[in-house]
Amino acid sequence: MAYILNIETSTKNCSVGLAKDGKTIVLKELNDEGYSHAEKLHEFIKNVISEANLSISNLDAIAVGKGPGSYTGLRIGVSAAKGLCFALNIPLIAINTLQSLAESISKPKDSFIIPLIDARRMEVYSAVFKNNMQVKNVAAEIIQENSFSEFLVKSNVYFLGDGAEKCKDIIIHKNANFIENKFPSANEMSKLSFEKYKKNNIEDVAYFEPFYLKDFIVTTSKKLI
Repeated sequence: MAYILNIETSTKNCSVGLAKDGKTIVLKELNDEGYSHAEKLHEFIKNVISEANLSISNLDAIAVGKGPGSYTGLRIGVSAAKGLCFALNIPLIAINTLQSLAESISKPKDSFIIPLIDARRMEVYSAVFKNNMQVKNVAAEIIQENSFSEFLVKSNVYFLGDGAEKCKDIIIHKNANFIENKFPSANEMSKLSFEKYKKNNIEDVAYFEPFYLKDFIVTTSKKLI
């Protein structure tokens, strides 16, 4: 039996979950435009442990969303996670934020799932998944009318995350589907962190840093067929 505290702060959704053997048993989160992570994170951590009738010493590991995402949000979440790991002498697990976001929807067979995290202006952080496999690496992109055309011509594509909203009026294609109100959450981290825990796939607490992704590539615009 393993209790893992999952922390996700890479976007405006401040999310903390406590999981037992890969299943969320308590979840606290606040999706706030004001980015209240600094005020709410430690309160949420205390609350999920208390509501589960556990003490902090019962935790077996801490998992944190490693990004990409908000610089400040990531620093707050990672700093809290590392502090707990040092204090309790337990492992640190890092979860790709885009992967956990992709886990928040059911995945139609042979369709592409593209989680998008807003990176200001027309920029997004993205990755591409198909049949539970990542088929394109995490990348920073400037959204244009031909963005993700190599996937749209092949099958249905489901865009989700706070970066998807800005794409709706630009990416026009019969295979493009936009799912609203989806944000990275500690809830979807539960399964992913437990799998890593079982494999002892952990981070070096002293040297771990969030995954900052800042380089954007401009591609030549062309119309979709």
